[in-house]
Amino acid sequence: MERAIYDNLRQVERDHWWFCARRSILRDQLVRLNLSEGARILEVGCGTGGNLKMLSQFGAITGLEPDEPSRAYAEQTNGAPVVSGFLPGPLPTFDGEFDLIAALDVIEHLDDDRGSVAALSNLLKPGGKLLTTVPAHPWMWSEHDVAHHHKRRYRRRDYLDLFEAAELKVFRATYFNSILFPPIALVRLMKGALGGQGGDDVTPAGPVNSLLTSVFGFEKQLLRLGDLPFGVSLLVVAGKAE
Repeated sequence: MERAIYDNLRQVERDHWWFCARRSILRDQLVRLNLSEGARILEVGCGTGGNLKMLSQFGAITGLEPDEPSRAYAEQTNGAPVVSGFLPGPLPTFDGEFDLIAALDVIEHLDDDRGSVAALSNLLKPGGKLLTTVPAHPWMWSEHDVAHHHKRRYRRRDYLDLFEAAELKVFRATYFNSILFPPIALVRLMKGALGGQGGDDVTPAGPVNSLLTSVFGFEKQLLRLGDLPFGVSLLVVAGKAE
């Protein structure tokens, strides 16, 4: 991503409604995985470290990030080790395999998504889990995707193919960010038709930000009931055979 995108993340990922609600949803999903005490966790593409504190509630966390300034910032702000590496490689040598690997809105940035999922599978312990999120629906492609250097948005079937090719078992595959899907889709399509620019993510004014956080965050309740049939993003939990 552009340097400006990384720098903007430092400003918005703590308070912006999308980041806050997504962390709440992901935390709820992680509770359901029943990870063992002292689980070894790796977040790949951790950026400026906005998820590291949440992930550290479930075990010993390590971050992986290719961008040096973001790596230093993430390590300083969270007190967790953040190492340099790329997907599908070169990757550092770790002192063991992981119980959980999180790739949260990362795989869409990679040229070789299939090889990258296979590389992550190789870092998992037998029985380990891979938690991933990506943007959904190629028809929603917009200047926002261009600004964030996305390579693609995913159809559900195409995304699941990556895990099956890596011989991982898919435990959950669901859309999310579903309640806000209609207005977001409309805005993206209108901006595309009018040649609008993607721009940086900006945290809305307090009351609006709080409302959007609550609306999006409510989906953790819906996801406890079952998978959602549509949404702006896809969430997949896959695992390695024991």
